[in-house]
Order: sequence, then structure tokens, then C-alpha cells
Amino acid sequence: MLTPILAAGAPAGAPNFGFWEALQQGGAIAFGTLGILVIMSVGSFYILFTKLFEQQKIMNQAKRVRATFWQSNSLREGAAKLDKNSAYRQIVDDGLAAQEQHGKLTDPVEAHDWLHGSLARSEASINSKLNGGLAFLATVGATSPFVGLFGTVVGIYRALVKIGAAGQAAIGDVAGPVGEALIMTAIGLVVAVPAVLAYNWLQRRNKSIAEDLSAFSNDVLGYLASNGAVRPTVAARGPAPTAKPAVGSTTAGQAGGVPTAPRV
Repeated sequence: MLTPILAAGAPAGAPNFGFWEALQQGGAIAFGTLGILVIMSVGSFYILFTKLFEQQKIMNQAKRVRATFWQSNSLREGAAKLDKNSAYRQIVDDGLAAQEQHGKLTDPVEAHDWLHGSLARSEASINSKLNGGLAFLATVGATSPFVGLFGTVVGIYRALVKIGAAGQAAIGDVAGPVGEALIMTAIGLVVAVPAVLAYNWLQRRNKSIAEDLSAFSNDVLGYLASNGAVRPTVAARGPAPTAKPAVGSTTAGQAGGVPTAPRV
């Protein structure tokens, strides 16, 4: 019984100020702006998840390197334990290839400089791949609020045009364009904030990965430059430490098992 009363009390042809109606007020410009923002948002989340997958893959490779690689007898044997497309495998392979190429150079070049340059190029190639797509996130974070602001400006302009054409327009005539303007601003911010957060987070993870790659590359350089004499120390698991005997207790080193006075 309440529904017919509300329906009877509502004026005929009352405007609806929903999201879809607000977009229809803006026409092609509003739909075009919304489409651009949706594309930006979808692209941002796609890059976020793909980069997280790539980063986690390299982090897992780093754990495998720390666990098994330097326990091998040679770099080739250690590289065989790594995945074929591993970032760390690429550094080892590039280092071994540079060592072989150095003997073929006709112009004398310091072996250390040649190896260091080759390993640095290998690191730069990996870091460049990891940073791919982050420029899109930065662009979305910087420009999507302005794309939304463009929709806001158009909506406000349409509202002002309606007010000027009507001379004394009612609130219902301008509420649609103003609502569209506010929606565009909100969508622009919703797109920008996740993109900025994702960019900063991925950059921080890339920096940590780059530090690990640089340390590994330096270890490979030391190994190659010393013909295997220099390599990182692999911590071995030793026996558990024994508890110290209590002060004044009998020890095996005491003659006759007589306790001695504690040292001051």
C-alpha cells in the first residue's frame, strides 16, 4: 500500500539522477572520458599483477642461488642447476661468454674491465625488463586526475549553458550536468591512486632485486677474475652449541673430579 502512495506523490516525469543518467547528460564526451579512464585502470592492474609475478619469480631464483649455486665446483655446474630463463643464469652465462671472448681480442683490454662491462650490461638488461610498464603506471597516476577534470569542466560548462539558456533554471535542469562533473572527478581519482601506489611499491621491490643482482654479479666477477679462488662463503650448518657448565661444577679437565674455585 505504501508503494502506490509514494508513486502517486511523485511528480510525473521527475528526473532520475543516477549514474547512467548523469553519463547520458554528458553525451559522447562523458562516455569517451569514462572509456579512457576505464582503459587506464585496466592497464594499471594488468601491469601490477604481471610485474608482481615477474618479481616473485626472480626472488625465488635468488633463494635457490643462495642455497645451492655456490656449493658447486664451477660456474658451469652451478648454472646448470638454475632455470634456463633465470635472471641469475643469464648473468653467469654472460660472464662465461665474456671470459671466452676476452682471449679473442686483438686490442689488449684489461680482463677485469672487460668482464665488469659485460656483467654490467647483463644487469642493465634485466633491470630494464623489470622496469618495463612502470612508465605507464606513472603516466596514469599523473594524468588520470586531469582526464577526470576534463569531464568536470565539460559538465560544469553544460550546466552554465542550461542556466543561461533558461534565464532562471531550476535545480533539476543543472543537477544532471553537475552530477556528471562530480562523477568524472571521482573516477579520475579512483584510477590515479592505485596506479601511484602500485608504481611506488613495484619500484621498491625492483630496487631490492637490483641490489641482489648487483651483489651476485660482483661475486661472479670475483670468481672469474681469480680463476675460482675467490667465491662467497657459504654458511654451513654446524652442531648445536653445548651448554656451558655451571660455575663450580666438576669437569673432565679437573684432576680427580675435585671442583676448583671459580676464576675471578
